[in-house]
Amino acid sequence: MSLYFRYIMFFSGLTLFGLGIAIAIQVKHLGLHPWDVLSVALYDHFGVSIGFWGVVVGLLLIGVSSITARKYISIGTFLNALFIGPIIDFFLWLDILPSASGTWTDYLVILCGIILTGIGGGMYVAAGIGAGPRDGFMLSISEKTGMSISNARILVESAVLLIGLLLGGPVFVMSFIYTLIQSPVFQKSLLFFRKVSPPQNAKKAA
Repeated sequence: MSLYFRYIMFFSGLTLFGLGIAIAIQVKHLGLHPWDVLSVALYDHFGVSIGFWGVVVGLLLIGVSSITARKYISIGTFLNALFIGPIIDFFLWLDILPSASGTWTDYLVILCGIILTGIGGGMYVAAGIGAGPRDGFMLSISEKTGMSISNARILVESAVLLIGLLLGGPVFVMSFIYTLIQSPVFQKSLLFFRKVSPPQNAKKAA
């Protein structure tokens, strides 16, 4: 697979990922992923846009990772930090996404959002351009503390969720099961899209 095609896959994945987050934000009363809870809470307090705060948080995490473990930072890390936020804002600005109805169908809406983020995440990681700043940050925490990656993820996301909650972010039932749904979708998506990548690119994405 050519570098050109890898970048197409990468940005397609980012677009799906951002779309999924934007869809979930439409029914945020059900609860969001911890990082999105934080972005929404910062937006509610300071304005600008939800995507803007996603960019700010992403760049801050890159800054920390550059001190603790630079090997987890690549061009893809910066692209991820800079583009997903504007993509989220773009889809919210279009005002074409389903709105909250206050009924059981809201759960279908957020489920669609979670599935899209899982597919998009697997796609952009499989492209081999680089993982996102949040994943790099958790990997650096794992490396520096000796914790397993899964425990580092639980620790970091729990702390982020608590901060978001204290700031008045949308924490509810889906905040606690979001990752449980997203992770299997991400895994299947990653395996599928790696099949269209040559072996050397698959190794880079691992």
